[in-house]
Amino acid sequence: QVQLMESGGGLVQAGGSLRLSCAASGRSFSDYAMGWFRQAPGKEREFVAAIASSGWRTAYADSVKGRFTISRDNAENTGYLQMNSLKPEDTALYYCAARYSSTIYYLSTNRHEYDNWGQGTQVTVSS
Repeated sequence: QVQLMESGGGLVQAGGSLRLSCAASGRSFSDYAMGWFRQAPGKEREFVAAIASSGWRTAYADSVKGRFTISRDNAENTGYLQMNSLKPEDTALYYCAARYSSTIYYLSTNRHEYDNWGQGTQVTVSS
Protein backbone atom coordinates (compact mmCIF):
# COMPACT_ATOMS: atom_id res chain seq x y z
CA GLN A 1 0.00 0.00 0.00
CA VAL A 2 1.00 3.57 -0.54
CA GLN A 3 -0.27 6.49 1.50
CA LEU A 4 -1.21 9.67 -0.36
CA MET A 5 -1.62 13.26 0.78
CA GLU A 6 -2.82 16.08 -1.45
CA SER A 7 -1.98 19.75 -1.05
CA GLY A 8 -2.11 22.96 -3.03
CA GLY A 9 -5.84 23.58 -3.20
CA GLY A 10 -7.39 26.94 -2.51
CA LEU A 11 -9.57 29.78 -3.73
CA VAL A 12 -8.72 31.32 -7.09
CA GLN A 13 -10.44 33.59 -9.57
CA ALA A 14 -11.60 32.32 -12.93
CA GLY A 15 -8.69 32.28 -15.35
CA GLY A 16 -6.18 31.68 -12.59
CA SER A 17 -3.89 28.74 -11.90
CA LEU A 18 -3.19 26.27 -9.13
CA ARG A 19 -0.74 23.43 -8.75
CA LEU A 20 -1.83 20.42 -6.76
CA SER A 21 0.68 18.04 -5.22
CA CYS A 22 0.25 14.44 -4.14
CA ALA A 23 2.93 13.22 -1.73
CA ALA A 24 3.29 9.45 -1.48
CA SER A 25 4.79 7.38 1.31
CA GLY A 26 5.07 3.69 2.00
CA ARG A 27 5.88 1.48 -0.92
CA SER A 28 7.85 2.67 -3.94
CA PHE A 29 5.84 5.34 -5.71
CA SER A 30 7.53 4.51 -9.00
CA ASP A 31 5.63 1.20 -9.06
CA TYR A 32 2.25 2.92 -9.08
CA ALA A 33 0.12 4.45 -11.77
CA MET A 34 -1.52 7.63 -10.53
CA GLY A 35 -4.71 9.49 -11.22
CA TRP A 36 -6.47 12.68 -10.23
CA PHE A 37 -10.22 12.70 -9.69
CA ARG A 38 -12.63 15.35 -8.46
CA GLN A 39 -16.01 15.47 -6.81
CA ALA A 40 -18.35 18.43 -6.70
CA PRO A 41 -21.22 18.59 -4.20
CA GLY A 42 -24.09 16.36 -5.28
CA LYS A 43 -22.10 14.80 -8.10
CA GLU A 44 -20.20 11.58 -8.59
CA ARG A 45 -16.44 11.47 -8.42
CA GLU A 46 -15.10 11.98 -11.92
CA PHE A 47 -11.85 11.34 -13.73
CA VAL A 48 -9.55 14.31 -14.36
CA ALA A 49 -6.15 12.98 -15.42
CA ALA A 50 -3.94 9.90 -15.16
CA ILE A 51 -0.28 9.08 -15.60
CA ALA A 52 1.57 5.80 -15.93
CA SER A 53 4.20 4.80 -13.38
CA SER A 54 6.99 5.72 -15.79
CA GLY A 55 5.42 9.10 -16.57
CA TRP A 56 5.64 8.24 -20.26
CA ARG A 57 1.89 8.01 -20.83
CA THR A 58 -0.89 10.37 -19.76
CA ALA A 59 -4.64 10.76 -20.25
CA TYR A 60 -7.07 13.60 -19.62
CA ALA A 61 -10.79 14.19 -19.37
CA ASP A 62 -12.08 16.20 -22.31
CA SER A 63 -13.20 18.94 -19.94
CA VAL A 64 -9.64 19.68 -18.81
CA LYS A 65 -7.62 18.82 -21.91
CA GLY A 66 -5.36 21.68 -22.89
CA ARG A 67 -5.73 23.38 -19.47
CA PHE A 68 -4.46 20.80 -16.97
CA THR A 69 -1.16 18.93 -16.98
CA ILE A 70 -0.40 15.84 -14.91
CA SER A 71 3.19 14.98 -14.05
CA ARG A 72 5.22 13.10 -11.49
CA ASP A 73 8.67 13.08 -9.89
CA ASN A 74 9.38 9.52 -8.80
CA ALA A 75 12.62 10.55 -7.12
CA GLU A 76 10.58 12.86 -4.87
CA ASN A 77 7.64 10.43 -4.52
CA THR A 78 5.30 13.19 -5.63
CA GLY A 79 2.68 13.65 -8.30
CA TYR A 80 1.37 16.96 -9.60
CA LEU A 81 -1.61 18.48 -11.35
CA GLN A 82 -0.97 21.88 -12.91
CA MET A 83 -4.30 23.61 -13.49
CA ASN A 84 -4.43 26.67 -15.74
CA SER A 85 -7.31 28.75 -17.10
CA LEU A 86 -9.48 27.61 -14.24
CA LYS A 87 -13.26 27.87 -14.57
CA PRO A 88 -15.98 27.96 -11.90
CA GLU A 89 -17.05 24.49 -13.04
CA ASP A 90 -13.65 23.17 -11.93
CA THR A 91 -14.71 23.78 -8.32
CA ALA A 92 -14.53 20.46 -6.48
CA LEU A 93 -12.69 18.35 -3.96
CA TYR A 94 -9.68 16.94 -5.79
CA TYR A 95 -8.30 13.51 -4.95
CA CYS A 96 -5.17 11.74 -6.03
CA ALA A 97 -5.23 7.97 -6.35
CA ALA A 98 -2.68 5.26 -7.04
CA ARG A 99 -2.71 1.69 -8.25
CA TYR A 100 0.16 -0.77 -8.33
CA SER A 101 1.24 -1.41 -11.90
CA SER A 102 3.42 -4.22 -13.20
CA THR A 103 3.93 -2.38 -16.49
CA ILE A 104 5.43 1.06 -17.06
CA TYR A 105 2.74 2.15 -19.55
CA TYR A 106 -0.42 1.20 -17.64
CA LEU A 107 -2.86 3.86 -16.55
CA SER A 108 -6.58 3.92 -15.83
CA THR A 109 -9.36 6.49 -16.12
CA ASN A 110 -11.69 4.32 -14.02
CA ARG A 111 -11.87 5.32 -10.36
CA HIS A 112 -12.88 1.77 -9.39
CA GLU A 113 -9.47 0.47 -10.47
CA TYR A 114 -7.62 2.55 -7.89
CA ASP A 115 -7.20 1.21 -4.39
CA ASN A 116 -5.12 3.93 -2.75
CA TRP A 117 -6.66 7.36 -2.18
CA GLY A 118 -5.76 10.59 -0.47
CA GLN A 119 -8.12 12.69 1.64
CA GLY A 120 -8.62 15.37 -0.99
CA THR A 121 -7.87 19.07 -1.35
CA GLN A 122 -10.53 21.68 -2.06
CA VAL A 123 -10.34 23.82 -5.18
CA THR A 124 -12.76 26.73 -5.45
CA VAL A 125 -12.89 28.93 -8.53
CA SER A 126 -14.82 32.17 -8.26
CA SER A 127 -16.39 33.88 -11.25
